[in-house]
Amino acid sequence: MTLRKIAGLGALLSLVMPGLALAEEAAAPALNSGDTAWMLTSTALVLFMTIPGLALFYGGMVRSKNVLSVMMQCFAITGLISILWVIYGYSMAFDTTGMEKGVLNFNSFVGGFSKAFLSGVTPANLTSATALFPEAVFITFQMTFAIITPALIVGAFAERMKFSAMLVFMGIWFTLVYAPIAHMVWSGDGALMWDWGVLDFAGGTVVHINAGIAGLVCCLVMGKRKGYPTTPMAPHNLGYTLMGAAMLWIGWFGFNAGSAAAANGTAGMAMLVTQIATAAAALGWMFAEWIFHGKPSALGIASGVVAGLVAITPAAGTVGPMGALVIGLASGVVCYFCATTLKRKLGYDDSLDAFGVHGVGGIIGAILTGVFAAPALGGFGAVTDIGAQVWVQAKGVIFTVAYTAIVTYVILKVLDVVMGLRVNEEEESVGLDLAQHNERGYNL
Repeated sequence: MTLRKIAGLGALLSLVMPGLALAEEAAAPALNSGDTAWMLTSTALVLFMTIPGLALFYGGMVRSKNVLSVMMQCFAITGLISILWVIYGYSMAFDTTGMEKGVLNFNSFVGGFSKAFLSGVTPANLTSATALFPEAVFITFQMTFAIITPALIVGAFAERMKFSAMLVFMGIWFTLVYAPIAHMVWSGDGALMWDWGVLDFAGGTVVHINAGIAGLVCCLVMGKRKGYPTTPMAPHNLGYTLMGAAMLWIGWFGFNAGSAAAANGTAGMAMLVTQIATAAAALGWMFAEWIFHGKPSALGIASGVVAGLVAITPAAGTVGPMGALVIGLASGVVCYFCATTLKRKLGYDDSLDAFGVHGVGGIIGAILTGVFAAPALGGFGAVTDIGAQVWVQAKGVIFTVAYTAIVTYVILKVLDVVMGLRVNEEEESVGLDLAQHNERGYNL
């Protein structure tokens, strides 16, 4: 090659290189329409779990004089938490200011307020360089998780808490318990339980253990319903409950598969293992009840469905089909005994088994995630030492149980002094529909 040609090539490259640099800048992360469509769908499915799914599931299990009160609570919580999430909840849960991997500081426990009132959020904002859908969709998706978590607690104190006290309690509990736990588990490097290595794909710790333990504390602090356990308190409409359970089952695909934050293989596997675990838990509860109680019940299989959904939630992104089968069977059988035998033996009045299903199911799922996420047992996680990961999972469970129980107890005790938690005996006898809302679920 002559010197003249070499010089010409150099001149050409000098012209082309700036263009290549500009092209690289132009190829910055762009919105993925497939991921966006899936996340929009998942968000709607998770909201569908609370209204109408949970509202119907719980509404059918209470007595007819309280059906509207439970449904009303689910709707009111949906409105309240949506607004609190926008004002400060999203920022408290996902603001990463001041966080650094391996560094323990205040922001390891709770986020700051740089995103308060959704400051800086525009239609052009994407979630990250890897999850290419709008931040607005992520905000709404996570909002639906924040909505259903306090709504689950309703099942523990159903038929006896004042509506006003419920609203204040849920607002404070969301602020002091839900947002910090979500931050510690999900907000990334520098967050307490994230740095521990706790695996919680879609909310076994953040949602179910959190709500289940809070529910247990609520029913213990408030005491038993009038007449419990001697007065019959049979569900008034199990048709509602079965319809609600079906809606939860369907909506849970958005809950678990949506937590992949993309329309990809992880989402597909999360959907598959969710179905397997739920089916196994439904059968596990049904057969356990059939063997020990004599007959399988509609309420039992509906409860088994929810137990399986709960238990697979933390594991959905890392376990394989056979791991899901074991998790489902274990949760169905163990939750059956906790919601029946254990509850009777200890004597607490967890009205609709928020603790027996969500608390216990969440703990089972969280611990077994550490086992079945291992590739050696068919999982898809990075677990090489099962014993070490189980300890990490157990540590996350213990911390969540202790933190949630203590803070929930303090909130309830303060509110009881300030405004009172419970309706009076006359209002409880009449029913919360009339006493709190001046309406009836059924006008015959």
